Amino acid sequence: MDHHQELRDLLQRIRDGRMDVEQGVRALRDLPFQDIGHTKIDLHRELRNGLPEVIYAEGKTPEQVGEIFGHMRAHGNVLATRVAPETAQHVRTLFPDARYDPLGRTLTHMHQEPSPGRGKVIIVTAGTSDLAVAHEARTTCRMFGIQADIVSDVGVAGIHRLFDRMEYLRKATVLIVIAGMEGALASVIGGLVNKPIIAVPTSVGYGAHFSGLSALLGMLTSCASGVSVVNIDNGFGAACAACRITHLLGREGEPD
Repeated sequence: MDHHQELRDLLQRIRDGRMDVEQGVRALRDLPFQDIGHTKIDLHRELRNGLPEVIYAEGKTPEQVGEIFGHMRAHGNVLATRVAPETAQHVRTLFPDARYDPLGRTLTHMHQEPSPGRGKVIIVTAGTSDLAVAHEARTTCRMFGIQADIVSDVGVAGIHRLFDRMEYLRKATVLIVIAGMEGALASVIGGLVNKPIIAVPTSVGYGAHFSGLSALLGMLTSCASGVSVVNIDNGFGAACAACRITHLLGREGEPD
Protein backbone atom coordinates (compact mmCIF):
# COMPACT_ATOMS: atom_id res chain seq x y z
CA MET A 1 0.00 0.00 0.00
CA ASP A 2 1.12 3.57 -0.69
CA HIS A 3 2.43 4.95 2.63
CA HIS A 4 0.59 8.25 2.14
CA GLN A 5 -2.68 6.36 1.74
CA GLU A 6 -1.86 4.05 4.65
CA LEU A 7 -1.45 7.06 6.95
CA ARG A 8 -4.64 8.70 5.65
CA ASP A 9 -6.61 5.49 6.24
CA LEU A 10 -5.28 5.23 9.78
CA LEU A 11 -6.21 8.82 10.63
CA GLN A 12 -9.61 8.37 8.99
CA ARG A 13 -10.34 5.31 11.16
CA ILE A 14 -9.43 7.26 14.29
CA ARG A 15 -11.60 10.21 13.26
CA ASP A 16 -14.57 7.98 12.44
CA GLY A 17 -14.29 6.12 15.75
CA ARG A 18 -13.42 2.80 14.13
CA MET A 19 -10.10 2.85 16.02
CA ASP A 20 -9.52 4.32 19.47
CA VAL A 21 -6.64 6.66 20.26
CA GLU A 22 -4.53 4.02 22.02
CA GLN A 23 -4.82 1.68 19.03
CA GLY A 24 -3.81 4.56 16.81
CA VAL A 25 -0.76 5.28 18.97
CA ARG A 26 0.33 1.64 18.74
CA ALA A 27 -0.13 1.67 14.96
CA LEU A 28 1.78 4.94 14.55
CA ARG A 29 4.61 3.58 16.70
CA ASP A 30 5.34 0.98 14.00
CA LEU A 31 4.79 3.25 11.00
CA PRO A 32 7.93 5.48 11.14
CA PHE A 33 10.32 2.51 11.19
CA GLN A 34 10.27 -1.18 11.93
CA ASP A 35 13.01 -2.59 14.15
CA ILE A 36 13.81 -6.21 13.20
CA GLY A 37 17.01 -6.45 15.23
CA HIS A 38 19.82 -6.22 12.69
CA THR A 39 17.97 -3.57 10.66
CA LYS A 40 15.61 -0.65 11.25
CA ILE A 41 13.42 -0.36 8.16
CA ASP A 42 12.56 3.26 7.37
CA LEU A 43 8.89 3.06 6.39
CA HIS A 44 8.35 6.85 6.33
CA ARG A 45 11.21 7.76 4.00
CA GLU A 46 8.90 8.28 1.04
CA LEU A 47 6.68 10.57 3.14
CA ARG A 48 9.71 12.69 4.05
CA ASN A 49 11.67 12.92 0.81
CA GLY A 50 9.56 11.36 -1.95
CA LEU A 51 11.59 8.19 -2.52
CA PRO A 52 11.09 4.97 -0.55
CA GLU A 53 13.60 2.90 1.41
CA VAL A 54 15.67 0.60 -0.83
CA ILE A 55 17.66 -2.44 0.26
CA TYR A 56 21.41 -2.22 -0.39
CA ALA A 57 22.21 -5.93 -0.37
CA GLU A 58 26.00 -5.86 -0.69
CA GLY A 59 27.61 -6.73 2.63
CA LYS A 60 24.42 -8.29 4.00
CA THR A 61 23.90 -12.04 4.36
CA PRO A 62 21.26 -13.76 2.22
CA GLU A 63 19.26 -14.37 5.39
CA GLN A 64 19.34 -10.69 6.36
CA VAL A 65 18.26 -9.59 2.89
CA GLY A 66 15.48 -12.18 2.91
CA GLU A 67 14.15 -10.99 6.26
CA ILE A 68 14.28 -7.31 5.26
CA PHE A 69 12.69 -8.11 1.90
CA GLY A 70 9.84 -9.96 3.58
CA HIS A 71 9.03 -7.14 6.01
CA MET A 72 9.17 -4.49 3.28
CA ARG A 73 7.07 -6.66 0.97
CA ALA A 74 4.24 -6.54 3.51
CA HIS A 75 4.11 -2.75 3.05
CA GLY A 76 4.32 -2.46 -0.75
CA ASN A 77 6.86 -2.49 -3.56
CA VAL A 78 10.45 -3.54 -2.84
CA LEU A 79 13.71 -2.75 -4.63
CA ALA A 80 17.00 -4.32 -3.62
CA THR A 81 20.28 -3.37 -5.34
CA ARG A 82 23.70 -5.04 -5.59
CA VAL A 83 22.15 -8.45 -5.03
CA ALA A 84 24.49 -11.43 -5.51
CA PRO A 85 23.07 -14.50 -7.31
CA GLU A 86 23.15 -16.63 -4.15
CA THR A 87 21.25 -13.95 -2.23
CA ALA A 88 18.68 -13.66 -5.01
CA GLN A 89 18.23 -17.45 -5.01
CA HIS A 90 17.63 -17.45 -1.25
CA VAL A 91 15.08 -14.61 -1.41
CA ARG A 92 13.25 -16.12 -4.38
CA THR A 93 12.96 -19.39 -2.48
CA LEU A 94 11.07 -17.45 0.19
CA PHE A 95 9.19 -15.21 -2.24
CA PRO A 96 8.89 -16.80 -5.71
CA ASP A 97 7.24 -13.68 -7.16
CA ALA A 98 10.43 -11.63 -6.64
CA ARG A 99 12.13 -10.78 -9.94
CA TYR A 100 15.89 -10.83 -10.37
CA ASP A 101 17.94 -9.04 -13.02
CA PRO A 102 21.34 -10.78 -12.94
CA LEU A 103 23.02 -8.11 -15.09
CA GLY A 104 21.87 -5.12 -13.04
CA ARG A 105 21.91 -7.20 -9.82
CA THR A 106 18.50 -5.87 -8.77
CA LEU A 107 15.76 -7.83 -7.02
CA THR A 108 12.23 -6.45 -7.04
CA HIS A 109 8.73 -7.12 -5.81
CA MET A 110 5.88 -5.20 -7.42
CA HIS A 111 2.85 -5.14 -5.12
CA GLN A 112 1.17 -2.53 -7.30
CA GLU A 113 2.26 -0.43 -10.22
CA PRO A 114 3.63 2.91 -8.97
CA SER A 115 1.77 6.04 -9.98
CA PRO A 116 3.19 6.93 -13.40
CA GLY A 117 5.22 10.11 -13.56
CA ARG A 118 5.45 12.45 -16.50
CA GLY A 119 8.42 12.46 -18.82
CA LYS A 120 11.00 9.91 -19.81
CA VAL A 121 14.52 9.09 -18.73
CA ILE A 122 16.86 7.87 -21.46
CA ILE A 123 19.93 6.01 -20.25
CA VAL A 124 22.89 6.15 -22.65
CA THR A 125 25.95 3.91 -22.39
CA ALA A 126 29.29 4.38 -24.07
CA GLY A 127 29.84 0.63 -24.35
CA THR A 128 28.19 -2.73 -23.80
CA SER A 129 30.44 -3.15 -20.75
CA ASP A 130 28.49 -0.33 -19.07
CA LEU A 131 25.14 -2.12 -19.30
CA ALA A 132 25.18 -3.47 -15.74
CA VAL A 133 25.07 0.08 -14.39
CA ALA A 134 22.42 1.01 -16.97
CA HIS A 135 20.19 -1.88 -15.91
CA GLU A 136 20.43 -0.83 -12.27
CA ALA A 137 19.39 2.70 -13.26
CA ARG A 138 16.51 1.55 -15.48
CA THR A 139 15.04 -0.77 -12.84
CA THR A 140 15.26 1.99 -10.23
CA CYS A 141 13.44 4.45 -12.48
CA ARG A 142 10.70 1.98 -13.29
CA MET A 143 10.18 1.03 -9.64
CA PHE A 144 9.73 4.74 -8.90
CA GLY A 145 7.15 5.14 -11.66
CA ILE A 146 9.32 6.77 -14.34
CA GLN A 147 9.57 5.42 -17.87
CA ALA A 148 13.19 4.65 -18.75
CA ASP A 149 14.84 3.29 -21.90
CA ILE A 150 18.42 2.32 -22.68
CA VAL A 151 20.45 3.35 -25.72
CA SER A 152 23.64 1.32 -25.56
CA ASP A 153 27.09 1.25 -27.16
CA VAL A 154 27.23 4.74 -28.67
CA GLY A 155 30.58 5.86 -27.26
CA VAL A 156 32.95 8.40 -28.77
CA ALA A 157 35.20 5.76 -30.36
CA GLY A 158 32.48 5.43 -33.00
CA ILE A 159 30.71 8.73 -32.64
CA HIS A 160 28.60 8.20 -35.78
CA ARG A 161 26.59 5.70 -33.71
CA LEU A 162 25.66 8.51 -31.31
CA PHE A 163 24.66 10.91 -34.09
CA ASP A 164 22.33 8.24 -35.45
CA ARG A 165 20.30 8.38 -32.18
CA MET A 166 20.39 12.12 -31.47
CA GLU A 167 16.80 12.77 -32.56
CA TYR A 168 15.58 10.17 -30.08
CA LEU A 169 17.86 11.39 -27.26
CA ARG A 170 16.45 14.91 -27.58
CA LYS A 171 13.02 13.54 -26.64
CA ALA A 172 14.23 12.71 -23.13
CA THR A 173 13.17 14.65 -20.07
CA VAL A 174 16.43 13.68 -18.37
CA LEU A 175 19.49 11.85 -19.75
CA ILE A 176 21.66 9.50 -17.72
CA VAL A 177 25.00 9.13 -19.52
CA ILE A 178 27.15 6.18 -18.46
CA ALA A 179 30.76 5.77 -19.57
CA GLY A 180 34.05 4.29 -18.50
CA MET A 181 37.54 4.77 -19.95
CA GLU A 182 38.01 8.58 -20.09
CA GLY A 183 34.28 9.32 -19.65
CA ALA A 184 34.08 11.65 -22.65
CA LEU A 185 30.55 10.72 -23.72
CA ALA A 186 28.89 12.94 -21.10
CA SER A 187 30.70 16.03 -22.39
CA VAL A 188 29.85 15.26 -26.01
CA ILE A 189 26.15 14.78 -25.29
CA GLY A 190 26.19 17.81 -22.98
CA GLY A 191 27.24 19.94 -25.93
CA LEU A 192 24.42 18.64 -28.13
CA VAL A 193 21.23 18.63 -26.02
CA ASN A 194 19.37 21.09 -23.79
CA LYS A 195 18.14 18.54 -21.23
CA PRO A 196 19.46 17.76 -17.73
CA ILE A 197 22.34 15.28 -17.86
CA ILE A 198 23.43 13.04 -15.00
CA ALA A 199 26.79 11.43 -15.74
CA VAL A 200 27.84 8.10 -14.27
CA PRO A 201 31.52 7.06 -14.48
CA THR A 202 32.07 3.32 -14.52
CA SER A 203 34.92 1.08 -13.44
CA VAL A 204 35.45 -0.05 -17.04
CA GLY A 205 38.85 0.45 -18.62
CA TYR A 206 42.52 -0.50 -18.69
CA GLY A 207 45.19 0.00 -16.01
CA ALA A 208 45.57 3.79 -16.03
CA HIS A 209 41.82 4.04 -15.69
CA PHE A 210 42.22 3.54 -11.91
CA SER A 211 38.93 1.63 -11.47
CA GLY A 212 36.82 4.52 -12.74
CA LEU A 213 38.72 7.44 -11.27
CA SER A 214 39.81 8.77 -14.67
CA ALA A 215 36.21 8.74 -15.94
CA LEU A 216 35.03 10.42 -12.73
CA LEU A 217 37.59 13.21 -12.99
CA GLY A 218 36.91 13.63 -16.71
CA MET A 219 33.19 14.06 -16.06
CA LEU A 220 33.77 16.43 -13.13
CA THR A 221 35.97 18.62 -15.32
CA SER A 222 33.58 18.50 -18.31
CA CYS A 223 33.64 21.59 -20.50
CA ALA A 224 29.91 21.10 -21.17
CA SER A 225 28.10 23.23 -18.60
CA GLY A 226 25.30 21.76 -16.53
CA VAL A 227 26.48 18.15 -16.42
CA SER A 228 25.95 16.65 -12.96
CA VAL A 229 28.04 13.67 -11.84
CA VAL A 230 27.39 10.83 -9.39
CA ASN A 231 29.85 8.34 -7.95
CA ILE A 232 31.53 5.49 -9.83
CA ASP A 233 29.09 2.74 -10.95
CA ASN A 234 26.22 4.47 -9.12
CA GLY A 235 23.34 3.78 -11.48
CA PHE A 236 20.95 3.80 -8.54
CA GLY A 237 21.98 7.29 -7.43
CA ALA A 238 21.72 8.64 -10.96
CA ALA A 239 18.23 7.20 -11.32
CA CYS A 240 17.12 8.74 -8.01
CA ALA A 241 18.31 12.17 -9.17
CA ALA A 242 16.62 11.71 -12.55
CA CYS A 243 13.35 10.71 -10.90
CA ARG A 244 13.40 13.78 -8.67
CA ILE A 245 13.88 16.00 -11.73
CA THR A 246 11.06 14.32 -13.68
CA HIS A 247 8.72 14.52 -10.69
CA LEU A 248 9.46 18.23 -10.38
CA LEU A 249 8.94 18.86 -14.09
CA GLY A 250 5.74 16.84 -13.91
CA ARG A 251 4.37 19.48 -11.55
CA GLU A 252 5.70 22.47 -13.42
CA GLY A 253 5.50 21.26 -17.03
CA GLU A 254 7.89 19.74 -19.52
CA PRO A 255 10.96 21.69 -20.71
CA ASP A 256 11.05 22.98 -24.26
